[in-house]
Amino acid sequence: MDSNPPCVSFIGIVDFSEQARWLFLTQSVSDLLGYEPRELVGTPSLDLVHPDEFRDVKSLHYTTISQDKAAVLAYLRLKHKDPYKGYVLCAISRTVAWNVLVGSVSFASMGPKAMHNASTAQEVTIITPSASNFEFRRWGDPSPMPPSPIQAYDSPGPTTNEGPPSPTNSRPSGGSRTGPDGVITFDPLPKQSVRTALILNRFSILCSIVYCSNDSFLSTTEIMDRPFFDFVAKRDEALVRSWIDAVKGWGVNERGQPSDGGFGFGKFHLLPRGRDSMYVFADPQPRHGRTTGRRSVGSSQHHTSRASVPHTAAPEPVRRGQQRQRATANTAEEEIVVDAIFSAHSDGLMVILRHGSPPSGGAQSPKSAVAEGSSKSGSSSSSAKKSST
Repeated sequence: MDSNPPCVSFIGIVDFSEQARWLFLTQSVSDLLGYEPRELVGTPSLDLVHPDEFRDVKSLHYTTISQDKAAVLAYLRLKHKDPYKGYVLCAISRTVAWNVLVGSVSFASMGPKAMHNASTAQEVTIITPSASNFEFRRWGDPSPMPPSPIQAYDSPGPTTNEGPPSPTNSRPSGGSRTGPDGVITFDPLPKQSVRTALILNRFSILCSIVYCSNDSFLSTTEIMDRPFFDFVAKRDEALVRSWIDAVKGWGVNERGQPSDGGFGFGKFHLLPRGRDSMYVFADPQPRHGRTTGRRSVGSSQHHTSRASVPHTAAPEPVRRGQQRQRATANTAEEEIVVDAIFSAHSDGLMVILRHGSPPSGGAQSPKSAVAEGSSKSGSSSSSAKKSST
């Protein structure tokens, strides 16, 4: 086994079959396990599991899906492509997102980051006995993500809200069976509660969307390569940015490299139709008679100059020209309150969305709603930051 594996993480998505076949992997899998993504897509992820742990990992795959889990962590060994490097002890995060299982795989090493990852997870499972020191337990405090409401799963869009699911029977079981060798077998499992997984570009201030697992909340064809903040209500944008900045800070390993960093939980207003979150201000004319454009959000690319204005005039917002038409008006009916799980990884940021309940006691500002959530369940950014210290 390699005595010094790279401290990186890759994002992986597998299906609901009992083979847990790879559907998507990011490039850092080659750094951690030696495989190129194209070598693994379509193959069973369980083929990489250590033979001594195969039975337990397959059972874990089944229970994670059938119990509709989210933001859970497991420690187990995965095979490196180089036989001389043997099996690598990995930390694997998992969240059920409607019809796929999404998560990340990272090298497991003891230290403050490992403790933070375990303390922000809703559940920690130790498969490899030598990893028992990674099991960090909380004192029975409530989960930061309340139970997911049952959603109709015969169509992509949510249509019902029937209350919290039972851990064991909120969905048809899928017909699990245990063979003579003790290995579980089961039919393909049905869709679970409505959730969408997004992968964002963590290296851009725009956090552009590079992957969307389904169309339950957002249209995949309309959102690709657009800033994530196009779909966040303007009044929530600063708060959501602060969450993402915090998660990015957690997702740095001991060598200063981008890696995994635990889970952050929050609630905000989603705009399914989107808006234009990138805009510029026309600056007052400088004394030398030259005009520059100042962008409030965004990168230096695609800079657009604007006509000069008298230096006595107040700055006026000027919308940037966009290649695709975007909605400019959003009413309250077009907003969706969502619960979100944020996590950082070497190749990107992952955001899991599900329907959230509006704040009790009438409408509240995003700040007060989050503050109330933090006092009850530790889901605000402030409580998350405390857990990282």
